[in-house]
Amino acid sequence: MMKNKIKVGPYLFPMPVVLVGANVNGKPNFEPLAFVGIVEHKPPLISIASYETHYTNIGIKENGTFSVNTPSEGMIEVTDYCGLHSGKEVDKSEIFELFYGELKTAPMISHAPLNLECKVIKTIITKKITGAEQSHEIFIGQIMHAYADEYYLTDVNPDPEITVLRPDIRKLNPILYSIDNYYWKLSDNIGKAFVIGNNYKKE
Repeated sequence: MMKNKIKVGPYLFPMPVVLVGANVNGKPNFEPLAFVGIVEHKPPLISIASYETHYTNIGIKENGTFSVNTPSEGMIEVTDYCGLHSGKEVDKSEIFELFYGELKTAPMISHAPLNLECKVIKTIITKKITGAEQSHEIFIGQIMHAYADEYYLTDVNPDPEITVLRPDIRKLNPILYSIDNYYWKLSDNIGKAFVIGNNYKKE
């Protein structure tokens, strides 16, 4: 089979869409991002990458904290609205019902199914690495606290005597993004990780 050489790009599919929250000059602001990923499991670390000119970055650097809120499919319009309008021109502090956790300065969205309260532990400026004219600031945050409504949780412990609740992707109905600027939704699972591979036999 002949492979086509294509234009280089950050082709990872899909990308989860989150709403990053930060207090900017004392007011909550939110920015949708799909440049987000897991860095480490223990301690739980997450990374977000946002253009250095974005308004939310000011608050992240000011407070050393941010929130990562996972919107559901039903929040797609308000999520996109937050991306269409910068906090420099639009006050987003009253769009959502908010709450704060123990870090005090990372605003979280009550109606988002899942909320992560993060403390910045490292900032990386891509321009210093690549020499690009426009730069992302990558914030690596330690997840200090996590919050979810009971509806979005499922007991994952096979022992009926011990309950271990975890966010359930089927209940979250997260918004997914592709680099051609479309939003997507989940389909069905296709197998259990670290199990289905046991069926593999080289032909």
